[in-house]
Amino acid sequence: MGKGNSNIGVDLGGTNMRAGRIMDGILVAKNTIPTPKQAKSCEETLSALINVIRSVWDDGVKAIGIGVPSVVDRKSGIVYNVVNIPHWEKVHLKEILEKEFSVPVHIDNDANCFALGERIFGDGQDVENFVGLTLGTGLGGGIIQQGRLLADANCGSGEFGMLPYKDKILEYYCSGSYFMNVWGVNGKDMYTRAVKGDEEALEAYRQLGIHVAAAIKIVVLTVDPEMIIFGGSVAATHELFEESMRENLKDFDYPNSIKKLQIRYSTMEDPGIIGAASLCY
Repeated sequence: MGKGNSNIGVDLGGTNMRAGRIMDGILVAKNTIPTPKQAKSCEETLSALINVIRSVWDDGVKAIGIGVPSVVDRKSGIVYNVVNIPHWEKVHLKEILEKEFSVPVHIDNDANCFALGERIFGDGQDVENFVGLTLGTGLGGGIIQQGRLLADANCGSGEFGMLPYKDKILEYYCSGSYFMNVWGVNGKDMYTRAVKGDEEALEAYRQLGIHVAAAIKIVVLTVDPEMIIFGGSVAATHELFEESMRENLKDFDYPNSIKKLQIRYSTMEDPGIIGAASLCY
């Protein structure tokens, strides 16, 4: 095992816990375990988290960064109401893990981690003001202003997916869940059908492009960034919705803002892990 200085990033999700060790910006070890679905206590899930961190540990680790699908008190490292993880209403995660591993632990919202990862390692390295949008199972956002994560009060800025939209919220129509919500088909099957030229599937993606355009308009009206960087499993299928998305940006009230806006799709490998590790830098 290498003993150079390194950091660990953990992508903590409702389905999987993914941990990796980063050395000089390169992922040198990683492991994934399922997040306990029927956990009877918070301790059961914490034990699994500690095990996945230990599986990529070596003596050169200087810090741990963790991205969670929730709001975080960044200073105290308390995590509140974690989505899809039972019994995680208020977890003193920083204190618990620092006691366990004896290195500093940094915790933030997973979409914030994605944006920070793009700032340090990805397409945002030379961009002072941008938004990272995670278009996956849900829709989350991280805001980089003047080269840093936006210093907000409760770690809740950038949650564009929770805004009211049509008869629901934006995330209902603008995420991987949209396919099941609206079409009754899971995203993976819809993608397979679309690639084969299925007309209903192609129409589903065309409509998704309309909703993604709405998300972009909301981001531009609230934050007015130089760039939006999309990440996540749905963003990886952008060839199926991009034409519709761009067509539906043409009616924006401030066309010059859209003209100047750069739209990118993340090429960062393992962005959840890399993004979480970015908290250590």
